[in-house]
Amino acid sequence: MEKKLLFLMLLYTPFILLAQQDAWVYLKDKQDVANLVANPTTILTQKAIDRKNRHSIVIDARDVPVNETYILQLKAATGITVMAKSKWFNAVHVRGSEIDINNLLTSFSFVDHIEFADKSLNVSKKIQQKQQSKFEETLTTFNYGSSAPQIQMIKGDQLHLANYTGTGMTVAVLDGGFKNVNTMLGFQRLHDAGNVLGDYDFVKRDDDIYTNATDNHGTWVLSTMAGYLQDQYVGIAPDASYYLFVTEDDPTENPVEESYWVEAAERADSLGVDVINTSLGYSTYDNPNYSYTTADMNGNTAFITKGANIAFEKGMLIVTSAGNSGNAGVGAPADSPNVLTVGAVDPSGNYAFFSSVGSPIQPTQKPDVVAQGKSCAVITDNDVVITTADGTSFSSPIMAGGIACLWQALPNKTNAEIMQLVRESASQYSAPDYLLGYGIPDLQLALNSALSVDNNAGNNTINVFPNPVKDVVYFKLPTNENYVDVNIFNILGKHLSHAFITPTNNQIDVSSLSNGMYLIKLESVNTSKNIKVIKH
Repeated sequence: MEKKLLFLMLLYTPFILLAQQDAWVYLKDKQDVANLVANPTTILTQKAIDRKNRHSIVIDARDVPVNETYILQLKAATGITVMAKSKWFNAVHVRGSEIDINNLLTSFSFVDHIEFADKSLNVSKKIQQKQQSKFEETLTTFNYGSSAPQIQMIKGDQLHLANYTGTGMTVAVLDGGFKNVNTMLGFQRLHDAGNVLGDYDFVKRDDDIYTNATDNHGTWVLSTMAGYLQDQYVGIAPDASYYLFVTEDDPTENPVEESYWVEAAERADSLGVDVINTSLGYSTYDNPNYSYTTADMNGNTAFITKGANIAFEKGMLIVTSAGNSGNAGVGAPADSPNVLTVGAVDPSGNYAFFSSVGSPIQPTQKPDVVAQGKSCAVITDNDVVITTADGTSFSSPIMAGGIACLWQALPNKTNAEIMQLVRESASQYSAPDYLLGYGIPDLQLALNSALSVDNNAGNNTINVFPNPVKDVVYFKLPTNENYVDVNIFNILGKHLSHAFITPTNNQIDVSSLSNGMYLIKLESVNTSKNIKVIKH
């Protein structure tokens, strides 16, 4: 009898689910906007304010939370369940029957308009696939162990040698579950440093993302960035700080997950997050009426893509998986022109057969770049067990962690500037295609390019080369300089050496210096200049 009841229940459930609709309810206004924007510490952390100020990001009405009074009224409405909220869109994601949802427009004066996830239900405005969301998926010298190939492929190891391991950078990981992350030896270094700054499950509405987690996808993803097992494994950004957010509701495929993602991105912004990694993608749903078309992957249709565009405007850098759908193409938010979309290659740098390809439908080159996504080394939720996994789920966080290290080295660059440096450093920047995008980035080259431009900016024409340097550093003096006083310091400010440089005596032997970053101070009658140089 129990089995028959269960069978009947399973048969009946899909009809119940299809009767329930998902929709975004857009609100007309917010409360006390002018005062809150004028006093941003009431709605943002100081770190978020500092990041916005550093990059000239305007604090505006989108930073003001949704009016909670409105949300309470919507929650009390007949047949309505409030699933998520978005301050950027001033919208609430609701679930209920079509009739009950439409009644909100006439019942509440603060409702501006409603957009159903099922586009056929929208009278005047239409919203526009979810790919399998788990895309099957101090100067420190590290012994990388199993993770060496995936880090060395994009020259992340060279950034580490220069002390850029993510310190001071904050990364939000938006994913499925983070099973056992709180107890694993593979993350003990992360926890001992206090670098898990917070967590939240936007699906279950609690902060227990570890013990109740059945999904280990986020655990594996996080390991590529922050995992650490002495002499066995090192994540690419082991000293960054992290927020861990669950936005993926694994058993179902529903557009509410887009809303959870946007809500998490908004929280990340308010917390001062620098980089978001999302190994998720959306295009098709359990209810086919909710699904996006290929033409919808145009960079500004999917709710999550529009949210990613705002996240970029707010100064964050979003790195996302291209997807594992091959010729079926990228999903959302990978279609956004404002995210760095990462495809996958194998350990030899060749296109991985599953990696989603771009198309002319996307307004910009997709994927942007690629990293190792086949046979990636990951630490499993069984803790010290290291295995290999396939998927752009892993090429994305490897790139995101590398970018956190690069941005640490170039803190005054904007998110757009960092993204462009990464693209320009890639192996086929001059001839991109829809398989590899601009190719495999060289993060050391990206850093050197930025330093070279910065070092030679302005009217001061003293040139220092090569950079990075192996044995000898050379100086080219302008015609109005007869000599330059040169002092070399390590990154802790300790003075290491001094020399006078002239047009004929224009080199210094630095072969005895250890690998790392150094500051060269140049002074002359006409010039005072500091230059960063990498020694390797």
